Amino acid sequence: MKLFDSELKVMQVLWENGDTSAKDIAAALGGQAGWSKTTTYTVIKKCIDKGAVSRTDPNFICHAEVSLEDAREYETDELISKMYNGSADMLAASLLSSDRLSREEIQRLKELVNKLK
Repeated sequence: MKLFDSELKVMQVLWENGDTSAKDIAAALGGQAGWSKTTTYTVIKKCIDKGAVSRTDPNFICHAEVSLEDAREYETDELISKMYNGSADMLAASLLSSDRLSREEIQRLKELVNKLK
């Protein structure tokens, strides 16, 4: 499921804190993103309409129906499809050929590859 940046902000609060009231999400995003309560509730409603969040009463408690791992997998698949013609190895090559990775990150990648063998 495609989640837009604003929806990901709501989801991040839920992933970090677990089930959270809409009021507390609004307070968190008011501080982090400068959102008004109305903006936050609008984005929560969009997440509910998509099925990414469910709501229970009383107190408008929100629950993430999409895991962080599932969201990451979707976004990674989209990136690979859109920017690398569906070729995951081209994405890996791009990461490895840049100066973005630290020695520790390269070592962790080597360990992951070795586990797959």
